[in-house]
Amino acid sequence: MTTLTNPGPAVTAGPGPSPAPRARRGQTRKRLEIFLFVTPALVLFIGFVILPVILAAVYSFYNLPPAFQWDDLAEPERFVGFDNYVRALTTPEFQKAIGNTFFILVMSLLIQGPIAIGVALLLNRRLRGRSVFRLLIFVPYVLAEVIAGLAWKLILQPTGAVNATLESMGLGFLARNWLADPEIALWTIFFILTWKYIGFAILLFLAGLQGIPEELAEAAQIDGASWWQVQRHITLPLLGPTIRIWAFLSIIGSLQVFDMVWVTVAPAVRRIATETMATYMVQQGQFAGQPGYGSAIAVILFVISLVIALAYQRFALRRDLTGAITKPSARSKRKQVR
Repeated sequence: MTTLTNPGPAVTAGPGPSPAPRARRGQTRKRLEIFLFVTPALVLFIGFVILPVILAAVYSFYNLPPAFQWDDLAEPERFVGFDNYVRALTTPEFQKAIGNTFFILVMSLLIQGPIAIGVALLLNRRLRGRSVFRLLIFVPYVLAEVIAGLAWKLILQPTGAVNATLESMGLGFLARNWLADPEIALWTIFFILTWKYIGFAILLFLAGLQGIPEELAEAAQIDGASWWQVQRHITLPLLGPTIRIWAFLSIIGSLQVFDMVWVTVAPAVRRIATETMATYMVQQGQFAGQPGYGSAIAVILFVISLVIALAYQRFALRRDLTGAITKPSARSKRKQVR
C-alpha cells in the first residue's frame, strides 16, 4: 500500500547575479588594459612627434638668434609672422632644393621600381644560389647611411676605384669627378641611393610574390599563355598592393633624403647641385644660425609630406584598405546595446 505525501511548495532557485554588472566590469577591465598598453606609446609619440612639430611651428614665426631662449619669444621685435615662409618659398636655393627632392622622388619610382620588380621575378624562380643572391642584394640596405656614404665618397673621388678601373680598361675619357661635377653630382647621388635601397624593394616584392598561388600561373600556361603574359596579366596585378606599399615608402623616404647627400657631397657643390629640402633646412637652421627660418622650412617639409601621404592614401591605397577594417554588423550592435 502506497501513501501519497505532499511534496510541499516547490522551491525555485534565486535569480542570481545579473549579467549586466559582469559585462560592465569586463568593459572596464578592457578599457584599463587598453589604457595601460597605449599610454607609453602615446606619451612617446606626443613628446617626440607632436610637440616638436608644434614648437617648430611656433619658432617659425620669429627671427631668433642662434642660441635663443624662451625670453626671446616675448620680445615683440622678433615676431615676423609669415616672413620666414615667404622668404623660403621665394628663395631660389630652396626652390632648387624642392626640385632636387622631387627629382629623386620621381626617378626612384620610375627606375628603382621596375628594376626591383624584374630582379624579384628572376629570383623568384628556381635558381642555384638564389639565397646567396638575396643576401648580397640586401646587404647594402642594412649598412648605415653614413658608412655607405663615406665608402662611396672614397670610391668616387678622382683617384678612387671607379676612375682607376675605367683607366685600366682604356676608358679613361669617362673618368669624372663624380661628386664634384654639378652636372652629374645629383645623378651620382641617385645611383648611390638606388644601390642602397633597391635591396629592400626586391625583398618586399619577393615577399609579395610568395603570396601569389602557383596554380594560377600553371593554369594560364596550360591554356597557352607565355611567361611574359603570365607576369603581365596575373603576377603584376596580384602584386599591386605590394607595389603600392613600396611606392608609398619610397615617396616618404625620398622627401626625407639627408644623410647620403650631407656625407658624400662637399658643401659648395651641395648648394649648387644636390641640395634637398632636408639638407637646406639643417644648413640654414643650425649652421647658418637662423633657427626661425629653419623651423619654417621644417614646417613646409612636414606639410608637403603630410599632404602627399594623405593624398596617396586617399587615391592609391584606398582599394587596399577597403575591407581591411571590418565594420560591426547590426546584430553585433544590438548585442552591445543589450
